[in-house]
Amino acid sequence: MGNAIEWFDYGVYGYLAASIGNAFFPGNDATTKLLSTFGVLAVSFVVRPLGGMVFGPLGDKIGRQRVLVLTITLMSVSTAAIGLLPTYATIGVWAPVLLVLCRLVQGFSTGGEYGGAATYMAECAPDRKRGFYGAFLEFGTLIGLICGGLLATTMSLWVSQATINAWAWRLPFLAALPLGAIGLYLRARLEDSPVFDELARHSETSKVPFRETMQHWRHILLLMGFVLLLNVTDYGVLTYMPTYLNSVLKLSPLLSGLLPVMVMLGMLAVIAPIGALTDRIGRKPALLTSCIGFIVLSVPMVMLMGTKNLAATVIGLTVLGLLLVILLACIASTLPALFPTQVRYSAFAIGYNVSTSAFGGTTPLVVTALIAATHSNLMLGWYMTGAGLIALVPILLMPETAGESLRGRRTPGTARASTRHPRASAATPH
Repeated sequence: MGNAIEWFDYGVYGYLAASIGNAFFPGNDATTKLLSTFGVLAVSFVVRPLGGMVFGPLGDKIGRQRVLVLTITLMSVSTAAIGLLPTYATIGVWAPVLLVLCRLVQGFSTGGEYGGAATYMAECAPDRKRGFYGAFLEFGTLIGLICGGLLATTMSLWVSQATINAWAWRLPFLAALPLGAIGLYLRARLEDSPVFDELARHSETSKVPFRETMQHWRHILLLMGFVLLLNVTDYGVLTYMPTYLNSVLKLSPLLSGLLPVMVMLGMLAVIAPIGALTDRIGRKPALLTSCIGFIVLSVPMVMLMGTKNLAATVIGLTVLGLLLVILLACIASTLPALFPTQVRYSAFAIGYNVSTSAFGGTTPLVVTALIAATHSNLMLGWYMTGAGLIALVPILLMPETAGESLRGRRTPGTARASTRHPRASAATPH
C-alpha cells in the first residue's frame, strides 16, 4: 500500500507534467516549463539519501513497523498538499517554492519508505518463496502507477485541457489523502517482522547502525550499481514515457496515456510468476537476462516507437516493459538479502536512495535535456543502454541468495556456521 501511494504520486506527476508546468512556472516556452517541472521532481530526490540515513538506522534500532507508519503518513500528506497549493498567477515565485518544499518532504519520507517495505517483506517471507512474495512489493508500484495514469487519462476524456490546466490537475494529488489513511490504518495493526523480533529478543539489535552499516560498503556499492539500471529504466519506461510519447513523439494525449497503462497491466499479470520462477532458478540468471536485454534492445525498441506506427510502438513498449518487470520482480528478494539483519534496513535504504537520487528522479530531466541538445529522439534508448553496461558488473559480482535464511547477524552468502542463534540454524525449522 505504501509503495502504491509513492508511485501513484510519481505517476500523476509524470502524466500531468505539462499542466503542473503551466500552473507553477511563468513564460510561454513549453520545453522550459517541462524542464522546470522535471527539475522540481529531481530536486525531491536530492533529499532521499538523507531520508535513508535517518529512517534506515532508526528502523534497525526500533523496528521496521514503527518507521513504516511514520513514512506513509509523511508521504501521503505531502502529496495531497500539492493539490492545495496556489499557482504562480496567484502568489508569484512563492508557488514554485512551495511546490519544491512539498516535493522535498515527499522525497525525505520515501527515503525511508522503500527500504523499510522491502526489508519487511523479505523478512516475513518464507525463505524458499521469497521471490514470489517479494514481487508483490513492485505489484504495489504498478498498481500505483496504473491508478495514477488511469485517473489522469480518464480526466482528460471528461474535461477539457483548459479545465485541467485551470484546476482539475489538483484532484489526483488530493486522492493521496484517503489512500494514505487506509495505508496508515493497515500498518498501525502490523506486527514487526519475525526476523527483527528474534534479534531484538536476544538484545542484538545494532546500537550504532550507521557505523556498522558502513562496514558492508562493498555490498552497498553492488546494490547501488544494480539500482542505477533499475531506476533509469523504471523512471524512463514508466514515469517519463507518457511525456515522451506525447511531447517528443507527438502521439495524442489519449494514446500517450493509455499505451503505458496497457503495458503496466501486462507487467502486473506476470510479475508474481516471474518472482516465483527466481525461487527455482535463482536471482542472478533473471537479472543477467534483463540487464543484457536492455544493453542490446533499448535503442532498437526506442527506434520502433519513433516510427509512430501504432503496432511498432506497442511492440517497443512491451519489450521494454518485459525487461523491466524482470528487474522489478527481483528487488525485494535480492537486495535485502545482501545484508545481515542488524543493518539490513540501513544498508538497503542508504545504498538504494543514494543511487536513486543520482540516477532515478533525474532520468526525465536528463533525457529531456539530451533530446533538446542533440535533437535525437533515441537519447532515451542510449541512456538505458549505458545504464545496462554499468550494472552488468555488480550483477555478476552479487552473491546468489535464493533460498538462504535471512535470520541472525551473518552476512548472506557466507558460511552458515557463522550464525549466532540456534534458531537461525539451517537445521532448525523457521
